[in-house]
Amino acid sequence: MNLLWPWFLLLLGLIPLIIAVYIALLRRRSRFAVRYSSLSLVRGAVPKWSRWRRHLPFALFLLGLALLMTAMARPVAEVEVPLSRTTIILALDTSRSMCATDVFPNRLTVAQEAALAFIEDQPAGTQIGIVAFAGFAEIVVSPTRDKETLQEAIRSFTTSLGTTIGSATLKSIDAIAAINPEVAPSDFILDVEADELAPEEKIYQPDIIVLLTDGANSQGPHPLDAAQQAADRGVRVYTIGFGTEDPGQMICSQQQLGSNTFNGGFGGGGFGSGSFGGGGGNFRRFVVIDEDTLQGVADMTGGTYYRAENADQLLDVFLNLPRQITLQKEKLEISVFFSIMGALVVIAALALSLVWNRFP
Repeated sequence: MNLLWPWFLLLLGLIPLIIAVYIALLRRRSRFAVRYSSLSLVRGAVPKWSRWRRHLPFALFLLGLALLMTAMARPVAEVEVPLSRTTIILALDTSRSMCATDVFPNRLTVAQEAALAFIEDQPAGTQIGIVAFAGFAEIVVSPTRDKETLQEAIRSFTTSLGTTIGSATLKSIDAIAAINPEVAPSDFILDVEADELAPEEKIYQPDIIVLLTDGANSQGPHPLDAAQQAADRGVRVYTIGFGTEDPGQMICSQQQLGSNTFNGGFGGGGFGSGSFGGGGGNFRRFVVIDEDTLQGVADMTGGTYYRAENADQLLDVFLNLPRQITLQKEKLEISVFFSIMGALVVIAALALSLVWNRFP
């Protein structure tokens, strides 16, 4: 159990003072008590149970007060999140560099096969959404439990120029916000305190983003700026860098080249054939995975960064994601529990005091 406002525990220092005042009052009261010639006779006449019940209400009052003070410190506990409450957003790179053939037959095909296997491997009640991104990002499928719809959307992916990792993160946040009222949309300005908690101390939403890319951000919001928005909302981002350092020739099928619309898949780029050169200069710079940024996005949001250079590694990453999701714990604030327990104990103390003083 952790505390969000631990400084409120300083209030517990008042309890010894209250005990001291209580003892002082008892001693003052005893000064005015009737003196008996034989104190042992009085002690023998008083039942043993009446001795401890004299102080029990006060002890319960102190316990209730301690619980209420602890509640003010805002305790949080880690609880396992049921899989049915978890929404997974797959944000998949469909930029033209995904036509690289360093992974046979090309990166996009292998990524599609891994995503299809991931969806098929999920329990029936899991909600999954799909965001595709290249020159811009788009929510292709809103979170759903319909595996056929998800798989059909992934099979229809087409490529386009550009890589907008930041925009993909923001679109994924919007997809989660549409079904989780506790997550604000990306265009909503949050009032975040300056002294933010470290990622391991934050209270996270059960929903996560899994972002796969084979390159570096080429346009749109900076990935770390978008990651900050996810972190502010308690949304974890798990990043995957896919491909080798030598992309080789770029070859995509006619389906993967597609057109410039989202109709029937993610917008493509108007190439007449399925093969085009790997290119150089600025284009090649964006084909190389920006691992530092992907690692930074994962660290900032409390997620994990994975590296995959071939089909087996990528499939292994995807098929192990459910374990990460199932075992992840959500930090839940339990101050209400302490408040209720403290109030009940205080009420019990007052009730016992009134009853026992009335009927000695």
